[in-house]
Amino acid sequence: MKAVFAIDSMKGSLSSVQGGSAAAEGLKRVFPDAETIVRPLADGGEGTVDALVYAMDGEKHIVTVTGPHGRPVDCEYGIIDATHTAVIEMSGAAGITMVQGDERNPLLTTTFGVGEVIKDAIEKGCRRFIVGIGGSATNDGGIGMLQALGFGFFDKDGNEIVHAGRGLGDLASISLDGALPVLKECEFRVACDVNNPLCGDLGCSAIYGPQKGATPEIVKTMDGWLGKYAELAKAVIPETDPEYPGAGAAGGLGFAFKTFLGGKLESGIGIVLDETKLEDFLEGADIVVTGEGRLDGQTAMGKAPAGVAGLAKKFGIPVVAFAGGVTKDATACNGVGIDAFFPILRGICTLEEAMKIDNAYANMADTAEQVFRLFAIGRK
Repeated sequence: MKAVFAIDSMKGSLSSVQGGSAAAEGLKRVFPDAETIVRPLADGGEGTVDALVYAMDGEKHIVTVTGPHGRPVDCEYGIIDATHTAVIEMSGAAGITMVQGDERNPLLTTTFGVGEVIKDAIEKGCRRFIVGIGGSATNDGGIGMLQALGFGFFDKDGNEIVHAGRGLGDLASISLDGALPVLKECEFRVACDVNNPLCGDLGCSAIYGPQKGATPEIVKTMDGWLGKYAELAKAVIPETDPEYPGAGAAGGLGFAFKTFLGGKLESGIGIVLDETKLEDFLEGADIVVTGEGRLDGQTAMGKAPAGVAGLAKKFGIPVVAFAGGVTKDATACNGVGIDAFFPILRGICTLEEAMKIDNAYANMADTAEQVFRLFAIGRK
């Protein structure tokens, strides 16, 4: 018997590899001679650096950069030397979890640190970039990142605008002259799983601004600023398209990547499955096991387990999923290739108890064991 395990990390609890290893242990209790292959999984958000570094024999690096609030933060990212690839989660430099309470204000936050991480990776020889842009604290249109990479954003007097969302209000001209020349050699794959345009009722300010601390007045003001930003960008880059699906991701960071860096905005799980070569491990598999912290209706709409299931179904392989918890609308997962799913909680407990790594590992292994005992009956 051959089984392939690709389980997304369970936030605050099991890592992707820990989850897969626990489920594999449960299977081994039933099929001791089984071939078990544990592969890391992520969807472009939290855990992407860990998953790709593990899968592609990379190394982690830490660099001190400008945080979303302007204070120094340490950002961890990955480098895969064999392909000169850097793996970056923008949330490590400009994430919303770094900004608490009254500090949540998109007028004051910046993506400057994201550009500093990219610059550090370039200096270390990287020319390929995989960047997850979920979980941002910013709405600066990515100008902070671009400023760190040498692009010029000036006010009417020719002075550089401040490195924060409010700088957009003073923007009068854009220059490409100071951009790092090496950027022309770089390729950017951007994990982007939203389709919002830069501006308008579905734009980044209106849809995501409030959760970053924007009042209705700030939303309206910043949306206007971003519209002007797009017009100025079009004056120097004719292909500029603020309506492009995903341009509004991460407070306009998607727009900055596509417009100024030639980035490709792609499905996060698509990038991870491609880069980790999961398909190469599926040949001859009898079952594929996936999962995440919580299975719900959103899982079926392109999240990591659905991506794994879709790939497995290309080969007609049964798919089982495990999760810390499931919701009523998780039945949608059955329609995207997950044949059966199971919550791993074994009894009443607090959330804190459930998320302890030792408890979660044991629950995963014990639940998997019972599922595969049923599987064994079907194989007799």
